This record gives sequence, C-alpha cells and structure tokens, in this order.
Amino acid sequence: MYQKTILDNGVKIVTERIPHVHSISLGIWMITGSRDEDKSQNGIAHFIEHMLFKGTKKRSSLEISKEIDSVGGMLNALTSKEYTGVYVKVLDKNVDVAFDLLSDIFLNSTFDPKEIKRERKVIFQEIHLAEDTPDEYIQDLFSKSYFKDHPLAQPILGSLETVRTLNRKKLISFFQQNHYHPSKIIIAAAGNLDHHKIVKGFSKSFCTIPRRNTVSPRNSFKPISSFSLHSKELEQVHLCIGTKGIPQDHPSRYASYLLNTIIGGSMSSRLFQEIREKKGLAYAVYSYLSSYFDAGLFTVYLGVNKKMAKVAAKLVIEELNKCRDNGIKGSELETAKEQLKGNTLLSSESVDRRMARLAQCEIYFNKFISIEEILKRIDQVTSQEVKNLAQEIFDKNYLSLAALGPVSHKDLSPDLLDK
Repeated sequence: MYQKTILDNGVKIVTERIPHVHSISLGIWMITGSRDEDKSQNGIAHFIEHMLFKGTKKRSSLEISKEIDSVGGMLNALTSKEYTGVYVKVLDKNVDVAFDLLSDIFLNSTFDPKEIKRERKVIFQEIHLAEDTPDEYIQDLFSKSYFKDHPLAQPILGSLETVRTLNRKKLISFFQQNHYHPSKIIIAAAGNLDHHKIVKGFSKSFCTIPRRNTVSPRNSFKPISSFSLHSKELEQVHLCIGTKGIPQDHPSRYASYLLNTIIGGSMSSRLFQEIREKKGLAYAVYSYLSSYFDAGLFTVYLGVNKKMAKVAAKLVIEELNKCRDNGIKGSELETAKEQLKGNTLLSSESVDRRMARLAQCEIYFNKFISIEEILKRIDQVTSQEVKNLAQEIFDKNYLSLAALGPVSHKDLSPDLLDK
C-alpha cells in the first residue's frame, strides 16, 4: 500500500508497505546531481555524497560503520546526473536505528577538513579506476561528446582538476544551497513498515529545515549529431553509437523500453544475435536508455577488434535503420513485452528496488505509478507506436559515435553516420 505525506516545509515522505517481508529500506533523496554543478565545481555532488559517511557531531566515520553493522544492516549512497540518494536497509525491528542514523548523516555531517583531504585521495583513485575501465569510460566520453557544453555532459565523478579545488567552504555552500532544500528532499521507504511511524520518525528532525520557494532553473538541451575518437593503447576498440532519446515523462516511454529491449536489451535482441551470435564480432554488445527531466539518449555499446570496428559500427547503424524503415514484427513485440513485464515483476521482489522506484516516481512524475499500471501500459504499446518512435529518434541528424582505443580516422570516420 502506497502513502504520501508532505511536511509543512515541503519535504515529501512516501512509503509502500510490503507486509510479507522482514526488512525495511529507507532513503533520503535530493533532486540535485552533476547537471546542477558549474564546470569549475564538477564532481561536488559526488564528493558531498562521500562526506556524508565521514562523521557527524555525535558519530565518527567508524562509529557510523559499526552501528549499521551491529544490526546486520546495509548503508550506501549514489549520485546521478539529476539526483543524489543515501539509503539504508535494516530488519523491520531496527527501524529506529535507521531513522536516527540517516537523519544524523544528512543533518549533522561535519565535513571535517582532515576527512575532506583524505577522501579527496579516495575520489582520485575512483576517477583513475573509471578511466582504467574502458567499457565504462567510453560511455562518459560519449555523453561528453553528445551533450557538449550542456551540464549533462559532465562526468558524475568530476575530474582530477575540479575535485582538487573543492574545499570545505565550497562543499558546505553547495550542500546548503542545493541538497538542504525542502522542496528537493524526498524520504522514501519500502518494506514491512507503518507509514505514520515513518513520518513521525523523520518529521521531528526534518520539519526544522526552513522552507524555501526558489529553485534554480535547469538548462534545456537541443540534440545534434556528434563524432569523437579517443586514442588509447588497448586491446579493443570500445564503441558507443547513439541518438537522441526521450525524457523520463515522455508519452512514448513504454514504447522506448520495448524498442530498447528489441534492439539490444537482451540475449535475444537484434544486435546481440547479429553481432555476437551470427558474426562473432563482439563479446559485449547491448543498448540502453538514459532519460532525464528534459532530454534523453539511446546508446549502443560494443567492444571489438580494431580491424572490425568499422564493420561492426556499420552493422549497428544498419540495424537501427531497419527498425526505423521497416518497423518490428508482432512476434518480436510480444516477446519483448513478456520479457519486460517479467523483469519488472522480478525487480519488485526487492525492497531496495521498490524504495528507489518510489523516490524516482516522485522525482520525475510527482506521483506513484503502481506495478499494475506499468504492466498495463506495456501491454497497450503497439507495433506502430514503436515504429513511430524509431522514426523519430533513429534520425541521422542525431546519430552520434564515440570510440576509445587504438583507433584513428583511418579506421572510423564521420561519414559513417550519413549511411
């Protein structure tokens, strides 16, 4: 059962009761991410996420870890392009521990200068790790190339240069301005819980945050084609080929989920079968959607031998064009629907996923969307709707490519995108 309460200052508390489990997942979500950063402060939201675990007025970093471990719980956090979350999972009998710990972390973190100095080194290593993981790094490079000067182009981790300049004053200023904003705070909880107890547990501390009515506007984005090559000594060429996607609340979002499933979202997808199973060109090949408040990106990733990079890129583009020009078969759509519904139902068995979905529904739709409604909307999608979407987004005016590895313009050139 879903319930929602809005505190007097604007903080939202949303819950979903799942009585047959023995756990509760709770999270504090802030509608602030890397797209809300200036170029000079890129990485600051992620840095703040780290610092929330580094000590409060009454708990040290070690005491935070020990307290959650002592009840067999899990404490974690994430930063994305558009939101940040810190969350905990505990047995239902330990919900009071979760209240106190999450509230303390969010409201009373000290941002100790010594911890900032130490954590900066950790983040440097995280950035190095990302750059040493080419199948992940190319996706940051592709996003940067596609979104260009727009804030969505910025990597969530920031860069060595920007993270090096972040100090306590900058961290606290950004936190208070962007995270500590009642209308941008969502408290979500799922599991064997009582809504009124969750509201009571958080309201005492969170209702003291002063109401603020101003929210900084976000820059809009106009999609265009892009092409970028990044030379690096690697065994493979890592490719991202993509085009404009759709925003989170787009009317055709369910068609986009099915289109992605058919193109490269599963082992039976067109690209997996054509490029891996039939041609043997790649071990990893898949597609995915990135949807934001006002923009989106449809991306295909694959890693291939240098000699076959051009061939593989052409095959991907040909498959996108086939879908655009010829549409999809009814049998493909039905298979994709069953797969998507199955994945949706399986993910609903996790209280962590249910809690995160509560928050994301509130962030992007300002309402709860039930599993039953999602399944119904998936079933309602037609082949024509999927074809219409493919015709809209698989347009060469938006088609983009980024490559990382032993590659040059002799191997790949922009004219590929005109096919």
